[in-house]
Amino acid sequence: MSEFTHFDEKGNAYMVDVSDKEITRRSATAQGSISVSREVMDAVLGRKIRKGDVFTVAQTAGIMGTKRTSDLIPMCHPLSLTNAKISFEVDEERCTITAFCTAVTDGKTGVEMEALTGVSTALLTIYDMCKAIDKRMMLSDIHLVRKKGGKSGDFTF
Repeated sequence: MSEFTHFDEKGNAYMVDVSDKEITRRSATAQGSISVSREVMDAVLGRKIRKGDVFTVAQTAGIMGTKRTSDLIPMCHPLSLTNAKISFEVDEERCTITAFCTAVTDGKTGVEMEALTGVSTALLTIYDMCKAIDKRMMLSDIHLVRKKGGKSGDFTF
C-alpha cells in the first residue's frame, strides 16, 4: 500500500509538485451509470424532455466538467486537455444509461480525475434534465476503467 501523496509529514494538505516530471501523453477513461424509471427512459429516448435533447446536453456538460475539474477538486492541477469525449450506452430493458468519458493530455500529471468528473457531470445533467418526471433516479458504479501513461504506468479495472 502506498502512502498518500497530498499530505506532508505533519498531515497538512498540499498540491503535489510535478515540476520535475516529464511531459508525456496521458489518458484515462471512466464510466458510471444512472438508473431511471420506465417513464424517464421512454421520455429520454422519445426526446420528450422539455429541457432539450438529454444526450446532447449531458455530453456537452460532461466535456465542460473535464475542463473545470481543478476548480472543483482542491489538489488537482489545472490541465490543458487535448481531448475529452463523452459517450452513452442505453440498456432499455434495465432502464439504465451508462456514461463513458475519456480525457487526454500531454502533461506532467494524469487525467483520471478529469475523466471521473466528466462522467459524474454527464450523469448529474441527466438527473437534472429528468427530475421533473421522477426524482428516484440513482447514480452508481462511477469508477476509473483504464489509464495510460505516467510514472505509475497503465491501469485497467
